[in-house]
Amino acid sequence: MTQVATHHRELIFSPAIRIFHWLRALSIVVLIATGFYLSWPFLVAPESSDVLVQGWIRFAHIIFGFALTAITIIRFYLFFFSRNSANERRSIKDVLSVKSWIVQIKSYIWMGNLDKAGIYGPLQFVTYVGISFAALFMCITGLVLYANVYHEGFGGLIWDVSAWFTALMGGLAEVRVWHHIMTWAFIIFMVIHVYMAVWSGIRFKHNSVDSIVSGYDYHKDH
Repeated sequence: MTQVATHHRELIFSPAIRIFHWLRALSIVVLIATGFYLSWPFLVAPESSDVLVQGWIRFAHIIFGFALTAITIIRFYLFFFSRNSANERRSIKDVLSVKSWIVQIKSYIWMGNLDKAGIYGPLQFVTYVGISFAALFMCITGLVLYANVYHEGFGGLIWDVSAWFTALMGGLAEVRVWHHIMTWAFIIFMVIHVYMAVWSGIRFKHNSVDSIVSGYDYHKDH
């Protein structure tokens, strides 16, 4: 064997982060599809059928809504307290560095390579933080809407808080409107996110889509 390794690999995403990433992606896709249907139920079950289309769609929306809520809470916890998220937390250094912003923006317009302290560049990190808080907002408004339909059990438990939040938002109609508006933020984010993940792998030959599948990123040895 005379071949010499030209790259080394680095574990950047733990199994937990990868699993929660794909569960969150699945939840968002299902919630968008079912959410649009609930806002405009265009399917009508035959009168002779006992299949409640609207009921099953609502059931799926609720199940994946609770899944997204749980994943969002766990993901916030992992970011702040997990040892395996140290590489993510190091990305904060780039956010606070003007030079890192210039380097990333230049790399995106084919002027140099991307150099970053953590997993994400500053623009990536700020975008991911923004979409994480958007997910938190969607979970809160979703729970408020849930409590206004189901008044017993968990819905009854969070009723007082949801009533306060409803008043804060200016009424239940406003909660529904903002819940719908924020859905478009996720749609736009998903399109750009998938495009940039593929583009980054082609442009920089690493930090590509397979990183969130295998957990490893590959760097060229100097």
